Amino acid sequence: MFDKLKSVEMRFEEVGQLLSDPAVISDNEQFKKLMKEHKELTPIVDKYREYAAAKEAEAEASELLEAGGLDKDFKELVEEEYLTAKADIERFSEELKILLLPKDPNDDRNVIVEIRGGAGGEEAALFAGVLTRMYTMYAESKRFKVEIINANETELGGYKEVSFMIEGEGAYSRFKYESGVHRVQRVPETETSGRIHTSTVTVAVLPEAEDVEVDINPADLQIDTFRSSGAGGQHINKTESAIRITHLPTGLVVECQDERSQFKNKDKAMKVLRSRLYEIEREKQTEAIASDRKAQVGTGDRSERIRTYNYPQGRVTDHRIGLTLYKLDSIVNGDIDEVVDALITYYRTEMLKAESEQ
Repeated sequence: MFDKLKSVEMRFEEVGQLLSDPAVISDNEQFKKLMKEHKELTPIVDKYREYAAAKEAEAEASELLEAGGLDKDFKELVEEEYLTAKADIERFSEELKILLLPKDPNDDRNVIVEIRGGAGGEEAALFAGVLTRMYTMYAESKRFKVEIINANETELGGYKEVSFMIEGEGAYSRFKYESGVHRVQRVPETETSGRIHTSTVTVAVLPEAEDVEVDINPADLQIDTFRSSGAGGQHINKTESAIRITHLPTGLVVECQDERSQFKNKDKAMKVLRSRLYEIEREKQTEAIASDRKAQVGTGDRSERIRTYNYPQGRVTDHRIGLTLYKLDSIVNGDIDEVVDALITYYRTEMLKAESEQ
């Protein structure tokens, strides 16, 4: 682990130097990329340096104690410093293990939240409205921006389905564990006999898809020139200005012969090729998101639940981690940090276990 930390620190220093290079500063795309990397490396390097300082303090205190000849008061002070440094080393070591865990590349993205009423009819639609309000209030407490994308409301003010965008750095990291079936147990507003009903709502949290950047390897292109054909004046058939580009990995073929200049025809053909490749990648991305959504929400059956909101007992239980909190009122009003933090801690611990078993 510490070899890796040393290389991380070296990269951090390298990135810092690059950020002061005028050539990098003038390249907006590279500068932005390096700033992002610098920001991601900073907490790791800061913690590593705290760890190194604690190791140095421990070594100095140990050396003084081994040398002996200390008066009582000074010896007690050195022993205290030694124990403090030792405890810091242990704590920093655990924190570094967490910081070095592979980062979810989607964590910093905006999210799209889709909520649908499941089993329970109108009561499920009403609870979909409760969850929408809960997530909106939580997002606003984090200073994220919320924007409704689509809403299918019911007559009683619930939602058959609703989708909204949450914009803000780290939005996905705070919402990604909300995907699944949420179960509610309460006396519905539509119930006259006071009987408790169980209903479900499905939630899907999807990272916002970024624009797909098409990276075309020149080695993947076969470029042929030929003489233009058809109407067009004296230049026709006199020069090989027309361009045919074949993208070998996909078999896509693009031709352009509109311009007299071979260079202009090639430029146009490349734009068409990029557009077609972009569309292919976009369709793949859409299919992946659709598959992800299906995996997240299941069928909406009452037994497929990640969390239960029990109104008579004022209880919220997250079944994945066995967490039960008797603070339903504050949770449905957007105070879900305790649940989110517990989920993050749980899954980090599971990742650490998996890393140590490898």
